[in-house]
Amino acid sequence: MLPSAEIRSIAAAAVLLLLLIPQSAQGQADWPRFRGPNADGVSPDNAKLPTTWTTTKNVKWVADVPGWGWSCPIVSGDRVFLTTVVSDEKNLTPGKGLYLGAGVREPGKGIHHWLVYCFDLNTGRELWKHEPHTGRPQVPRHPKSTYAAETATTDGERLYVLFGDLGLFCYDLNGKPLWSRKIEPRKTVSDYGAAASPVVHDGQVIVVYDNRERSWIAAFDAKSGDERWRTPREETHSWATPFVWTNEVRTEIVVPGRRRNRSYSLDGKLLWEFDGKMS
Repeated sequence: MLPSAEIRSIAAAAVLLLLLIPQSAQGQADWPRFRGPNADGVSPDNAKLPTTWTTTKNVKWVADVPGWGWSCPIVSGDRVFLTTVVSDEKNLTPGKGLYLGAGVREPGKGIHHWLVYCFDLNTGRELWKHEPHTGRPQVPRHPKSTYAAETATTDGERLYVLFGDLGLFCYDLNGKPLWSRKIEPRKTVSDYGAAASPVVHDGQVIVVYDNRERSWIAAFDAKSGDERWRTPREETHSWATPFVWTNEVRTEIVVPGRRRNRSYSLDGKLLWEFDGKMS
């Protein structure tokens, strides 16, 4: 049984996603990744959407989720997936202000539980949960960050969950673990940790991990988890999720960076770059 912990109702976001999806077209209006199907944060229009909410008005269901996580819920068919991390020790509570550089210099000392949840889209009933890892964190966590900052993604057949300082985990949609790949944790600026979400495209899962020691972008086979390619990045920090851009010439992977903005081919070769201080 999990220890008691702070409760964070990210289910409110799941409810919002539910309201944004037209009930007659859920199959065409899945929210399968960070910022939606086109990575632009735009949902199909629905004239029935309410314009006001309270804790009870225009809310279909609410489900409390233990722990902390800045990841967004995603929707596939009639299921909502999300991630969180529960700690035995008291978590640092995010406060107002920037307090840059005021990170935690030591990893948490308590046992942490990395969790993946699945809820029924229509009722909010918990369908399954899985704990891919239990233990003490290997890297510190800034008070404004969490160990579950990356949003999961799905191709409609499998669920891909990234805990950026821990590993990449793949499940079928019923919660059965299929494969996992460990990620070596690295030091990040102000101990913000990792946050770039994974992207699945053309049978591969694309992951970016920019840090102060050894930054990289890599792709893993969606079915087997085998690493297809890995390309070093001369970056010190960035938390941007890669964007798959299909244009008239080709399909490429665009990744902003603190030093350079770059584009890669689907096999990891650098296509172009230009100066730009992005994050």
